[in-house]
Amino acid sequence: MIRVGIAGIGFMGWIHYLAYQKVEGVQLVAVSEPNAKRLAGDWRDIKGNFGPPGEMVDLSGIAQYADYHQMLEDSQVDLVDLCLPPAMHADAAVAASRAGKHVFCEKPMALNPADCDRMVAASAEANKLLFIGHVLPYFPEYAHALKLVREGTYGKPLGGSFKRVISDPLWISDFFDPQRVGGPMLDLHVHDAHFIRLLFGMAQAVTTRGRLRGEVLEYFNTFFHFADPSLVVSATCGVIDQQGRPFTQGFELHLEEATLHFEVGFYEDAAEQMPLKILTRDGKVIRPELGDGDPIGAFVDEIAEVVASIESGRPSPTLAGDLARDALVLCGQQTVSARTEQPVTV
Repeated sequence: MIRVGIAGIGFMGWIHYLAYQKVEGVQLVAVSEPNAKRLAGDWRDIKGNFGPPGEMVDLSGIAQYADYHQMLEDSQVDLVDLCLPPAMHADAAVAASRAGKHVFCEKPMALNPADCDRMVAASAEANKLLFIGHVLPYFPEYAHALKLVREGTYGKPLGGSFKRVISDPLWISDFFDPQRVGGPMLDLHVHDAHFIRLLFGMAQAVTTRGRLRGEVLEYFNTFFHFADPSLVVSATCGVIDQQGRPFTQGFELHLEEATLHFEVGFYEDAAEQMPLKILTRDGKVIRPELGDGDPIGAFVDEIAEVVASIESGRPSPTLAGDLARDALVLCGQQTVSARTEQPVTV
């Protein structure tokens, strides 16, 4: 049994808490949170752009710490799940590794590549595993697409377009602070940057155009340039001012023998979805069965991989720190490209 402690009880801490209830081989034994109300189990003020709102949580039998450093000293904790603000990820991950813990850190891995390097080095020196919570490859539509690409079912990838757009997240006061969260680039697009990295390898350059809000990009479009010039890959991401559509995501993925298409939008009055479809060269439209659509299921699968990796002692091919660092590098260079209005090498 792998014993886990969650550091930080906000939206992602709540989602991870729900997922841990459904994963075998892992037990939540500790939480750390400086907010006394939440540390006492009152999570009713937690909200996000998917999943259920926070509730009253019974933390009896679970150790409670106001400071995550105290939790790192708990010998009952094998794995530290970092759901802290992004600016805290690097220092907390390094401290956890040095305390002899495996680390599961929410995305973005950090706010700059140098901090990513510190995290990777600390876990290697401690002979512990580091996982970065890029959950997108575990959502059913993305998981199915990744599986088809990895298995070569419809030939090699030719490219694709990816979308991730939200209304202004008014409940996150520092969302556009580059030193704390990083805006849409690091909070949203880093998902697609990571997925693009998994599908196509590392891009050689990026060309980005977008609108700035302060020091960060508010809304942008990017073309990714690869060693193979036949790969045509683009992404759209950002924030719109209209609160009626809190979130939308989707992709169109082009393979030699098929095109995959998926999109979902969450509106104030309803959710609208174009389920994943596989359009084959011979004219068929395949609609794969992908489960019940519960978004918590993706986090269950993600954490199950963390557990399996720790039990086997082998790094995850999807959640490894080097891949997450590559995604962050892609994000940083896109911002440079938008500011300079020039293509930028990666």
